[in-house]
Amino acid sequence: MKKTYKIDVDCANCANKMEEAANRTDGVKEAVVNFMTLKMIVEFEEGSTPEEVMPRVLKNCKIVEDDCEIFF
Repeated sequence: MKKTYKIDVDCANCANKMEEAANRTDGVKEAVVNFMTLKMIVEFEEGSTPEEVMPRVLKNCKIVEDDCEIFF
């Protein structure tokens, strides 16, 4: 399953850090961040739900970029 989320991030480098952090999160098959559109597309692993995975994605993203935000 793929879902798209609106994000708030200050620069392209920060968006890249968010993408890397999201891809390291358990339950995420692939995450792609587009700084120009301020969107994150997340494909979840089989058996994972967005409700359980996205709070972990946000937590991991805030470790590398503390002022980022994901709206889900």
